[in-house]
Amino acid sequence: MTVLEKNICTVKKRISTACHQAQRFNNSVYLLAVSKTRDINTIKSAYDLGLRAFGENYINEASEKIPFLPADIEWHFIGPIQSNKTRTIAELFAWVHSIDREKIAQRLNDQRPAHLPPLQCLIQVNISKEPQKAGVLPEGVLPLANIILTLPHLKLRGLMAIPNPNQPENNLANDFANMAMLLRQLQTVAPDADTLSMGMSADLELAIQHGATIVRIGTDIFGARDYSSETDPSVEKNT
Repeated sequence: MTVLEKNICTVKKRISTACHQAQRFNNSVYLLAVSKTRDINTIKSAYDLGLRAFGENYINEASEKIPFLPADIEWHFIGPIQSNKTRTIAELFAWVHSIDREKIAQRLNDQRPAHLPPLQCLIQVNISKEPQKAGVLPEGVLPLANIILTLPHLKLRGLMAIPNPNQPENNLANDFANMAMLLRQLQTVAPDADTLSMGMSADLELAIQHGATIVRIGTDIFGARDYSSETDPSVEKNT
């Protein structure tokens, strides 16, 4: 068994155990492998081991990899969105997790190719209210949702958050619980919204306990990331 195979098995076991402890079905949580900075061969190896959903943060990197990987991969865009990159996202991705303003939603809608199904989308929430972090504040969720619901080429599926990891566990748990509450509020205007994208390698159990339906796992699948080769996140900041 390769290291990658062991890692995938370990993550799946953690998800299964967390679901059992939360009295949830295993299939209520979807594993999204975060493949940013990972090369084509590594992603293909993960695909061969059964993974089918991969998350990318950087458009330039993703657009160079996606054409050379299996067509049945479900690609999720999970990073900050520049307005001049929306066309590529609309053309290449099935999901986008990081809509945080009307301009981006409108551009994604207008640029979604007619032959593709609606783009599955999540509103990114700045649940920890960090000034440097992307996402709408909690009170901005419903106003943005009402705009997205008017756009025919977008399908609003729920919410995404990256809570501040450098806080006490009780505070992190409160952030996750508040996200679950926000989803319930969202469902009053968007009954089909069923998705909470939250939880990563270090906190997936806590996220599942509080209702996560997608966990985004990179390091615990692929190993420690080589940040020296990673695109500078400031290059793709919100504009």
